[in-house]
Amino acid sequence: MPVYDAPPDEGEGAPRQSYNFAPGYNGIVYRAARLRSYQQENYESGASDNEAYLHTQNEHAQRDANHPSERRYKLQSMRWGLIPFWTKRSPDYGSMMKTINCRDDSLIEDRGMWTTMKKKKRCIIVAQGFYEWLNKGKQKIPHFVKRKDGQLMCAAGLWDAVKYEDSKEKLYTYTIITTSSNRQLSFLHDRMPVILDNGTEELRRWLDPSITTWSRDLQGLLMPFKGELEIYPVSQDVGKVGNNSPSFIIPVNSSENKSNIANFFAKGAAKGSPGGSPSKAVKEEDVKVKKEEEHLQVKKDPGEIRETVDHNGTEDNAPLPEPKKELKHGVKRELEDVEEPLSKIPKISATPTKPIATSSTSANPKMRSATSNAKASPKKAQIKAKGTQKITNFFSR
Repeated sequence: MPVYDAPPDEGEGAPRQSYNFAPGYNGIVYRAARLRSYQQENYESGASDNEAYLHTQNEHAQRDANHPSERRYKLQSMRWGLIPFWTKRSPDYGSMMKTINCRDDSLIEDRGMWTTMKKKKRCIIVAQGFYEWLNKGKQKIPHFVKRKDGQLMCAAGLWDAVKYEDSKEKLYTYTIITTSSNRQLSFLHDRMPVILDNGTEELRRWLDPSITTWSRDLQGLLMPFKGELEIYPVSQDVGKVGNNSPSFIIPVNSSENKSNIANFFAKGAAKGSPGGSPSKAVKEEDVKVKKEEEHLQVKKDPGEIRETVDHNGTEDNAPLPEPKKELKHGVKRELEDVEEPLSKIPKISATPTKPIATSSTSANPKMRSATSNAKASPKKAQIKAKGTQKITNFFSR
């Protein structure tokens, strides 16, 4: 389709280029632009004399029909969320959200807020695609929808211009017309934008400024898309307004998606095995390392005199310091002087945690001391061993 005028790419009022386009943003709109007088432009911005406005519109529509060569088409930056020309004050965000879409069945009857716009203010909204969310239990999974042939989407829409009481500037806004979903998109949502093919007779008829009455022919253009669509899940970050990244339209499972952890491990495995069997290469490397460890000499720090020894039982196979060897000297025990016969001296237990035996009965003559093979263990004098004293004696001191 021809374009004789287009908005600047940057600056105030320029269309917003975003991978996360939200209501209230300025989008790119394609519409018919007649050669009009300044008076008619004022009427479009919200003139109070509606009869004069409609009369002027009809005159220009008749002229366009008689002289089709004078028709002009242009790209224009408009805000998403239609505001009717009769609005006097800027609406709140909630009110604007109600007019971001227009159902096709609401245009059948010749009444309602869309009556004037559907007759004389039809347009095309140009986009790369759109998002829809799949409800899976409590989770919502975003999906990106685009044409399978890679062409831009041309969505049918309506536009209007308004000038508030306290403003001198005109504000151009638009809405997107929706219809029933086709078979490909029905699993995601029951509605979808009306998509027309660029350069077709259907698109020219939709934009034709000479058609000023709503008819079955125009209504019949609002049908589900008959072409092939490409639909795939994308990043959850697209659900947050303000986020913007080219990765939002890349499939989650794509090799181009850097945030996919599966791709990270897949790349690591590919780098580890450039050729041949990776397991065989690893085994050969292990054999070489073991052979080197067998001939490896332990290095010492300067001045270190400790001997080291390899312990095969350690996890890291690091040499550990060899403990110093200390000479053990035997201790000769002598019998202490006792006043009573040896047979009456109580036997001392070898276990230090048990109290000393204080039984008054004679020891078993067959028992022998652990330190002597010749005679029974000598006993100390019967002086009331400390271990047999009552615990109360300790606190009574």
